[in-house]
Amino acid sequence: MTTDPIGIVAPASSPVSTTGIYTTGAARSPSQSMDSEVFMKLLVTQLRNQDPSAPMDSNAMIAQTTQLSMMEKMTQLSTTSTEDFSLQMRIAAANIVGKQVTYTGKDGATVTGIAKSVSFAGSVPQVSVGGVDVALDLISGITTASA
Repeated sequence: MTTDPIGIVAPASSPVSTTGIYTTGAARSPSQSMDSEVFMKLLVTQLRNQDPSAPMDSNAMIAQTTQLSMMEKMTQLSTTSTEDFSLQMRIAAANIVGKQVTYTGKDGATVTGIAKSVSFAGSVPQVSVGGVDVALDLISGITTASA
């Protein structure tokens, strides 16, 4: 593997090592996205390699720092949005317990039953209807169960 001036490792010609009796995969796969760490390495490299007689424009440096800050805030916002959506799905699933739900079965027929319980083990809540676990996003109708 080779390393460029800013510390990014270029992939080796062969990602698998075949030396010895064991075969091992590459230690790390290359990342296709820029994160704050890569951004800071680029900025530090720019500062190290700048011409002392013509230093980097302070406005350009402030603009780059602002871009980094905006990128980090957008990443935080995306994470928060994903967590909020997950919480909304959990609340919706919990609220349909005891209600009559309708969903399309594996054979294509419409199935109706009472939601007995909810499991939050996976990424999408599973609602137990008549002994069958149904993903929340497959439920097409909800009515209050008659007593």
